[in-house]
Amino acid sequence: MNEKVSQDSINKALWSVCDTFRGTISADTYRDFILTMLFLKYISDVWQDHYDSYQKEHGDEPELINELMKNERFVLPPDASFYALYERRFEAGNGERIDQALHAIEEANGTKLKDSGKSVFQDISFNTDKLGEEKQKNTILRQVLEDFAKPELNLKPSRVGSLDVIGNGYEYLIKNFASNGGQKAGEFYTPPEVSDLLAELLDPQPGDTICDPACGSASLLMKCGRKVRENHGGKNYALYGQEAIGSTWSFAKMNMFLHGEDNHKIEWGDTIRNPKLLDKNANLMLFDIVTANPPFSLDKWGHEDAAHDHFGRFSRGVPPKTKGDYAFILHMIETLKPKSGRMGVVVPHGVLFRGSTEGKIREKLIEENLLDAVIGLPEKLFFGTGIPAAILIFKKEKVDDNVLFIDASREFKSGKNQNQLSVENIAKIVKTYRDGDNAEKYAYLASLQEIRDNDYNLNIPRYVDTFEEEEEIDLMAVRAERVKLEEELDALEVEMAGYLKELGYE
Repeated sequence: MNEKVSQDSINKALWSVCDTFRGTISADTYRDFILTMLFLKYISDVWQDHYDSYQKEHGDEPELINELMKNERFVLPPDASFYALYERRFEAGNGERIDQALHAIEEANGTKLKDSGKSVFQDISFNTDKLGEEKQKNTILRQVLEDFAKPELNLKPSRVGSLDVIGNGYEYLIKNFASNGGQKAGEFYTPPEVSDLLAELLDPQPGDTICDPACGSASLLMKCGRKVRENHGGKNYALYGQEAIGSTWSFAKMNMFLHGEDNHKIEWGDTIRNPKLLDKNANLMLFDIVTANPPFSLDKWGHEDAAHDHFGRFSRGVPPKTKGDYAFILHMIETLKPKSGRMGVVVPHGVLFRGSTEGKIREKLIEENLLDAVIGLPEKLFFGTGIPAAILIFKKEKVDDNVLFIDASREFKSGKNQNQLSVENIAKIVKTYRDGDNAEKYAYLASLQEIRDNDYNLNIPRYVDTFEEEEEIDLMAVRAERVKLEEELDALEVEMAGYLKELGYE
């Protein structure tokens, strides 16, 4: 079965695996099991595909093939392969064997699957009582192994091609859990086209250091890296990230591992309360590009310690206790390199116009000439919220003090539950941003003085006039049409009266 596989068929197969867990444990927990098994199956298929290629080329020479396999990008111990586990699926102890296999893979690959000593699989154990007593647990895990052995989940590179299996699978499952009522999952889901748009706008260059301080599964980071490879060739860049949730951090590390992104550092921890990306002097690291889709208006973000922040990130003001949007923005600003630093962040629209402390912070950022563009996005792009969002672009060194406003809120592909940005929508936004000028009913280049005159309110309709004049109504034509309709109605009444008379109704 070597025909190309589509992401859609992989997604459907993953969703069907969920049936094995439903009714036993919560969606958030079995999502982690499914994605970890997806990782194990994928690296096993990659390993097997390469082994089969060598065998076809050199014949049945196990010693020679094993020597050649030492050149692989990762190591897969024989007993840790998915297929070794599958062969023993009817034996007792499936949970323990899977955990041992994951530990063996981690140990065999050294730092590629670790950061600061933390184990990628530390928060994921298949040998858990959450799956029930031993007999039930063993049956569920046998079924999971059989689910992943189905032809639809044959993930050999010859079938998968360049698909981002873990990243896309993660996004698909998160999206579906969010749309099926697990709204919290939506906080960490960035639609792929929004990641594409951010990567295009920030235009990563060879040699850039790129950071996402709320990196989720690291899909946005990897898209920025891919832009360098596509536009310039080579992998001359470095990726950095931090993620607060342990299991999500694990998937970011798995994603990097699968894509050969060895020049990376992904830390686990709360970016606002405990930033981990520090230089040798224990100061915040600085980057060429900083980009993120932080949780919208996060409550309990760390307000209690912000006034005494060791890194001085809140010198422009402390954001409100129940809305952490500007906490992430200020952190990101402080991690930009002084000359080359540029930043793209997704925010809810309230960030553009809310007053009080947020208004004062916004005023200082604008007066420091850091804000470069405000881009309004369509509603229903993000799961977990139907509200429209915006992208703010900041730059450390601008050529002028203008700010470009783009209203892209009305151009999208309409879906059943979620809207999407098309390739054409993205291209138009990027071109407009790079042109940096007015576009009728779409973009407006505002001067600093205009923004001051608006009391530093960045609400897009204040700058981009999208008003469409209604077509003039010809009242005489409307009257003539009404008269004609009345005449037709009178004629019908006469005709109806005739029919009633014939039937004996007076």
